[in-house]
Amino acid sequence: MVKEKIAEALINGDVEKGKELAKQALDEGVSAKEVLDEGVLSGMEVIGERFKNFEVYIPEVLQSAAVMNEVMEVLKPALAEIEEGESSTKGTVVLGTVEGDMHDIGKNLVALMLEGAGFKVVDIGIDQPASKFVEAVEKEKPQVVGMSALLTTTAPKILEVEEALKKANLRDKVKTMAGGAVIDQDFVDKNGVDAYGPSATAAIEITQKLVSEVKNNAS
Repeated sequence: MVKEKIAEALINGDVEKGKELAKQALDEGVSAKEVLDEGVLSGMEVIGERFKNFEVYIPEVLQSAAVMNEVMEVLKPALAEIEEGESSTKGTVVLGTVEGDMHDIGKNLVALMLEGAGFKVVDIGIDQPASKFVEAVEKEKPQVVGMSALLTTTAPKILEVEEALKKANLRDKVKTMAGGAVIDQDFVDKNGVDAYGPSATAAIEITQKLVSEVKNNAS
């Protein structure tokens, strides 16, 4: 089926094939949401698992992300038409790499995946001090704050973000998520972070859960 072929094109990094199949799917009456869920996201899930298992590397991941971007451009008009009806499943996420850390591949992939899944993503960039996370939360009113750290020396900066949010009386208004090479479940459990994002694909389900919790608490 065309959805499976889209996933295959994404896995293979074939941009033109991905665009062509996305248009074909919509022409055949397949919903944009189905193409997203069963084509784009399922393909990225495979890439995410292969990356995690060292079966593919950053160039392949970036190529697949390029396919995803092009397919999403095809899907955007159709997705926009149904967005209002599915607004309860959306949310806003502030993402950033913590102070002292210049890595952004993982963060960027998470941002792409979340945007593809319908979330509004505010990416504040790399090497961001705790104060910048606070500013973004004050301005954007997100449900989730995602923090990335890939160095043992920068992992403690996640705790600085947590403390800064508390001092600004914002911590109880958001859920926090952390990920990166040096972060694991034990780290977040010990340090009061709400969730651990082991991969870009896992971040979608985790973010949806966190957004739902925040919205339920606010209602």
